[in-house]
Amino acid sequence: MATVLSVSGSPSVSSRTARLLRHLDARLIAQGHEVVPLDVRTLPAEALLGADPRHPAIAEAAALFERAEGVVVGTPVYKAAYSGLLKSLLDLLPQYALAGKTVLPLATGGTKAHVLAIDYALRPVLSAMGAAHVVPGWFTLDTDIDVAQSGALTIAPEAFEALEQVVDQFSAALAVRALRPAAAGPALRPSPLGAVG
Repeated sequence: MATVLSVSGSPSVSSRTARLLRHLDARLIAQGHEVVPLDVRTLPAEALLGADPRHPAIAEAAALFERAEGVVVGTPVYKAAYSGLLKSLLDLLPQYALAGKTVLPLATGGTKAHVLAIDYALRPVLSAMGAAHVVPGWFTLDTDIDVAQSGALTIAPEAFEALEQVVDQFSAALAVRALRPAAAGPALRPSPLGAVG
């Protein structure tokens, strides 16, 4: 149905955020989408810290954003904001790298005090980058995500149900947007502010 770029902004090798995203990727694949995973931590540090948009790895990442019709952005929350690693990549992308795209923001964190980080920290950035539609996201507590030594992921039932719902809403929004261009034509040109519903 659609090509989805699934971006993990966690700097950790054993990241709950990344494991959660890969679990949700499987649901999107089962619904017929092509999912391309991108772990920002695998990009060269010298390119990210040196703010080098011409570095081949950064150019390749930018191309992945350009080809995608939908983008899932997952991040751990540090000090009430999305990760600095994710910011370093977003800062290197073109200003309107999300133009015309449907975006699902997801976050993980250690306390409910950070639950509004998506709406107050991440969503404005995604909208400023031209996202056509930022669907309602979800914040998952670290304690609701358990990773066994085998690597198996277990999600607390309430969080599991909520995540399934937001992923299904994202998938449905992708399907609706796929039908719109032919019917609506030029009226769908993205606004710099994007939609935040």
